[in-house]
Amino acid sequence: MVSPPDQSSQRRSAKSAERKGRAVPDKPARRAPLDADSLRDLALSYAARYATTAAKLEAYLARKIRERGVAEDGDGRSVELDVGGLIARLVELGYVDDDAFARARSRDLTARGYGARRVEQALWAAGVDEQAREDHAPGEAQRRRAAMLLAKKRRFGPYALSEAAEAAGEAAPSIEPARREKQIAAMLRAGHDYEHVRKVIEAPSRVELEDWLAEAQAEEEENSR
Repeated sequence: MVSPPDQSSQRRSAKSAERKGRAVPDKPARRAPLDADSLRDLALSYAARYATTAAKLEAYLARKIRERGVAEDGDGRSVELDVGGLIARLVELGYVDDDAFARARSRDLTARGYGARRVEQALWAAGVDEQAREDHAPGEAQRRRAAMLLAKKRRFGPYALSEAAEAAGEAAPSIEPARREKQIAAMLRAGHDYEHVRKVIEAPSRVELEDWLAEAQAEEEENSR
Protein backbone atom coordinates (compact mmCIF):
# COMPACT_ATOMS: atom_id res chain seq x y z
CA MET A 1 0.00 0.00 0.00
CA VAL A 2 1.46 3.36 -1.01
CA SER A 3 1.26 6.15 1.58
CA PRO A 4 0.08 9.58 0.44
CA PRO A 5 2.86 12.17 0.05
CA ASP A 6 3.42 14.48 3.02
CA GLN A 7 3.05 18.26 2.77
CA SER A 8 6.81 18.88 2.32
CA SER A 9 6.88 16.45 -0.59
CA GLN A 10 3.88 18.21 -2.14
CA ARG A 11 5.60 21.61 -1.76
CA ARG A 12 8.76 20.26 -3.45
CA SER A 13 6.67 18.89 -6.32
CA ALA A 14 4.95 22.25 -6.74
CA LYS A 15 8.29 24.13 -6.77
CA SER A 16 9.70 21.65 -9.29
CA ALA A 17 6.67 22.16 -11.53
CA GLU A 18 7.11 25.95 -11.30
CA ARG A 19 10.80 25.69 -12.31
CA LYS A 20 9.85 23.58 -15.32
CA GLY A 21 7.21 26.09 -16.40
CA ARG A 22 4.25 23.85 -15.74
CA ALA A 23 1.04 25.21 -14.25
CA VAL A 24 0.43 24.24 -10.67
CA PRO A 25 -3.21 23.30 -10.08
CA ASP A 26 -4.98 25.35 -7.45
CA LYS A 27 -6.25 23.65 -4.35
CA PRO A 28 -10.01 23.18 -4.50
CA ALA A 29 -11.73 25.87 -2.49
CA ARG A 30 -13.60 24.58 0.56
CA ARG A 31 -17.29 25.30 0.28
CA ALA A 32 -18.78 27.52 2.95
CA PRO A 33 -20.69 25.84 5.78
CA LEU A 34 -24.43 25.72 5.31
CA ASP A 35 -26.97 28.08 6.76
CA ALA A 36 -30.73 28.13 6.23
CA ASP A 37 -30.54 30.07 2.96
CA SER A 38 -27.82 27.97 1.34
CA LEU A 39 -29.55 24.77 2.46
CA ARG A 40 -32.80 25.99 0.87
CA ASP A 41 -30.93 26.82 -2.35
CA LEU A 42 -29.42 23.32 -2.44
CA ALA A 43 -32.82 21.73 -1.92
CA LEU A 44 -34.47 23.81 -4.64
CA SER A 45 -31.66 23.11 -7.10
CA TYR A 46 -31.84 19.38 -6.45
CA ALA A 47 -35.63 19.26 -6.78
CA ALA A 48 -35.43 21.24 -10.02
CA ARG A 49 -32.86 18.91 -11.57
CA TYR A 50 -34.14 15.53 -10.46
CA ALA A 51 -37.44 13.77 -9.96
CA THR A 52 -37.20 12.94 -6.29
CA THR A 53 -39.01 11.97 -3.13
CA ALA A 54 -39.00 13.52 0.32
CA ALA A 55 -36.81 10.68 1.60
CA LYS A 56 -34.27 11.02 -1.20
CA LEU A 57 -34.08 14.79 -0.74
CA GLU A 58 -33.60 14.37 3.01
CA ALA A 59 -30.71 11.93 2.40
CA TYR A 60 -29.12 14.36 -0.07
CA LEU A 61 -29.32 17.31 2.34
CA ALA A 62 -27.95 15.20 5.19
CA ARG A 63 -24.96 14.28 3.05
CA LYS A 64 -24.33 17.92 2.14
CA ILE A 65 -24.47 18.92 5.81
CA ARG A 66 -21.90 16.21 6.65
CA GLU A 67 -19.65 17.38 3.83
CA ARG A 68 -19.83 21.12 4.44
CA GLY A 69 -20.76 21.46 8.07
CA VAL A 70 -23.07 24.00 9.65
CA ALA A 71 -22.48 27.76 9.73
CA GLU A 72 -22.09 29.63 13.01
CA ASP A 73 -23.99 32.66 14.22
CA GLY A 74 -22.46 35.86 15.61
CA ASP A 75 -21.92 34.20 18.99
CA GLY A 76 -20.04 31.25 17.49
CA ARG A 77 -22.89 28.79 17.91
CA SER A 78 -24.03 26.49 15.11
CA VAL A 79 -27.16 27.76 13.42
CA GLU A 80 -30.24 25.58 13.48
CA LEU A 81 -31.14 23.87 10.21
CA ASP A 82 -34.75 22.71 10.00
CA VAL A 83 -34.37 20.05 7.32
CA GLY A 84 -37.76 18.51 8.04
CA GLY A 85 -39.53 21.85 7.84
CA LEU A 86 -37.77 22.75 4.60
CA ILE A 87 -38.76 19.46 2.95
CA ALA A 88 -42.34 19.78 4.20
CA ARG A 89 -42.54 23.23 2.61
CA LEU A 90 -41.26 21.94 -0.74
CA VAL A 91 -43.81 19.13 -0.58
CA GLU A 92 -46.54 21.67 0.16
CA LEU A 93 -45.47 23.77 -2.83
CA GLY A 94 -45.46 20.71 -5.10
CA TYR A 95 -41.72 20.77 -5.82
CA VAL A 96 -41.42 17.31 -4.25
CA ASP A 97 -44.23 14.84 -4.95
CA ASP A 98 -43.83 11.23 -3.88
CA ASP A 99 -47.03 10.18 -5.64
CA ALA A 100 -45.98 11.67 -8.97
CA PHE A 101 -42.52 10.12 -8.58
CA ALA A 102 -44.04 6.68 -7.94
CA ARG A 103 -46.34 6.97 -10.95
CA ALA A 104 -43.55 8.01 -13.31
CA ARG A 105 -41.04 5.48 -11.97
CA SER A 106 -43.50 2.61 -12.24
CA ARG A 107 -44.38 3.57 -15.81
CA ASP A 108 -40.72 3.94 -16.78
CA LEU A 109 -39.62 0.58 -15.38
CA THR A 110 -42.45 -1.41 -16.93
CA ALA A 111 -41.84 0.33 -20.26
CA ARG A 112 -38.27 -0.97 -20.06
CA GLY A 113 -39.43 -4.55 -19.45
CA TYR A 114 -39.10 -4.78 -15.67
CA GLY A 115 -41.65 -6.62 -13.59
CA ALA A 116 -43.77 -5.65 -10.60
CA ARG A 117 -41.26 -6.86 -8.04
CA ARG A 118 -38.53 -4.60 -9.41
CA VAL A 119 -40.96 -1.69 -9.43
CA GLU A 120 -41.79 -2.34 -5.77
CA GLN A 121 -38.08 -2.53 -4.86
CA ALA A 122 -37.26 0.71 -6.69
CA LEU A 123 -40.09 2.62 -5.02
CA TRP A 124 -39.22 1.24 -1.59
CA ALA A 125 -35.56 2.25 -2.06
CA ALA A 126 -36.69 5.78 -2.97
CA GLY A 127 -38.62 6.06 0.29
CA VAL A 128 -42.11 5.90 -1.24
CA ASP A 129 -44.65 4.86 1.40
CA GLU A 130 -46.56 1.60 1.24
CA GLN A 131 -49.86 3.13 0.13
CA ALA A 132 -48.27 4.94 -2.83
CA ARG A 133 -46.38 1.78 -3.78
CA GLU A 134 -49.65 -0.13 -3.84
CA ASP A 135 -51.44 2.62 -5.76
CA HIS A 136 -48.84 2.62 -8.52
CA ALA A 137 -48.02 -1.07 -8.72
CA PRO A 138 -48.41 -2.21 -12.35
CA GLY A 139 -51.71 -3.87 -13.17
CA GLU A 140 -52.08 -7.28 -14.75
CA ALA A 141 -52.00 -5.98 -18.33
CA GLN A 142 -48.92 -3.90 -17.60
CA ARG A 143 -47.20 -6.91 -16.05
CA ARG A 144 -47.92 -9.08 -19.05
CA ARG A 145 -46.83 -6.37 -21.48
CA ALA A 146 -43.56 -5.84 -19.59
CA ALA A 147 -42.80 -9.57 -19.57
CA MET A 148 -43.43 -9.76 -23.31
CA LEU A 149 -41.25 -6.71 -23.91
CA LEU A 150 -38.31 -8.18 -22.02
CA ALA A 151 -38.67 -11.50 -23.86
CA LYS A 152 -38.75 -9.65 -27.17
CA LYS A 153 -35.61 -7.66 -26.30
CA ARG A 154 -33.75 -10.81 -25.23
CA ARG A 155 -35.24 -13.05 -27.96
CA PHE A 156 -36.71 -15.46 -25.43
CA GLY A 157 -39.51 -17.94 -26.09
CA PRO A 158 -41.40 -17.34 -29.35
CA TYR A 159 -39.40 -14.15 -29.95
CA ALA A 160 -36.41 -16.28 -30.92
CA LEU A 161 -38.21 -16.61 -34.25
CA SER A 162 -38.58 -13.53 -36.44
CA GLU A 163 -42.05 -12.22 -37.21
CA ALA A 164 -41.56 -13.00 -40.89
CA ALA A 165 -40.54 -16.58 -40.11
CA GLU A 166 -43.52 -17.05 -37.81
CA ALA A 167 -45.87 -15.60 -40.43
CA ALA A 168 -44.41 -18.05 -42.94
CA GLY A 169 -45.38 -20.90 -40.64
CA GLU A 170 -41.91 -21.84 -39.46
CA ALA A 171 -41.67 -23.58 -36.11
CA ALA A 172 -39.82 -21.94 -33.24
CA PRO A 173 -36.38 -23.50 -32.67
CA SER A 174 -36.18 -26.01 -29.86
CA ILE A 175 -34.44 -24.82 -26.74
CA GLU A 176 -32.09 -26.82 -24.53
CA PRO A 177 -33.23 -27.23 -20.91
CA ALA A 178 -30.15 -25.43 -19.55
CA ARG A 179 -30.74 -22.44 -21.81
CA ARG A 180 -34.41 -22.38 -20.91
CA GLU A 181 -33.54 -22.26 -17.21
CA LYS A 182 -31.20 -19.33 -17.85
CA GLN A 183 -33.97 -17.45 -19.65
CA ILE A 184 -36.37 -18.09 -16.78
CA ALA A 185 -33.76 -16.90 -14.26
CA ALA A 186 -33.13 -13.72 -16.25
CA MET A 187 -36.81 -12.85 -16.29
CA LEU A 188 -37.19 -13.60 -12.59
CA ARG A 189 -34.25 -11.30 -11.83
CA ALA A 190 -36.03 -8.58 -13.80
CA GLY A 191 -38.89 -8.83 -11.31
CA HIS A 192 -41.46 -10.89 -13.20
CA ASP A 193 -43.82 -13.41 -11.60
CA TYR A 194 -42.94 -17.05 -12.23
CA GLU A 195 -46.39 -17.69 -13.72
CA HIS A 196 -45.85 -14.92 -16.28
CA VAL A 197 -42.32 -16.06 -17.01
CA ARG A 198 -43.38 -19.61 -17.81
CA LYS A 199 -46.25 -18.39 -19.97
CA VAL A 200 -43.94 -16.21 -22.06
CA ILE A 201 -41.07 -18.68 -22.34
CA GLU A 202 -43.31 -21.63 -23.21
CA ALA A 203 -45.73 -19.82 -25.56
CA PRO A 204 -45.72 -21.45 -29.00
CA SER A 205 -46.17 -18.15 -30.85
CA ARG A 206 -46.25 -14.37 -30.55
CA VAL A 207 -49.93 -14.44 -31.49
CA GLU A 208 -50.76 -16.47 -28.40
CA LEU A 209 -49.00 -13.92 -26.20
CA GLU A 210 -50.78 -11.04 -27.90
CA ASP A 211 -54.10 -12.76 -27.19
CA TRP A 212 -52.99 -13.27 -23.58
CA LEU A 213 -52.27 -9.55 -23.27
CA ALA A 214 -55.55 -8.57 -24.96
CA GLU A 215 -57.44 -10.78 -22.49
CA ALA A 216 -56.00 -8.86 -19.52
CA GLN A 217 -56.67 -5.49 -21.17
CA ALA A 218 -60.29 -6.41 -21.86
CA GLU A 219 -60.79 -7.55 -18.29
CA GLU A 220 -59.36 -4.31 -16.89
CA GLU A 221 -61.57 -2.25 -19.19
CA GLU A 222 -64.61 -4.21 -18.06
CA ASN A 223 -63.75 -3.71 -14.38
CA SER A 224 -63.25 0.05 -14.87
CA ARG A 225 -66.80 0.58 -16.19
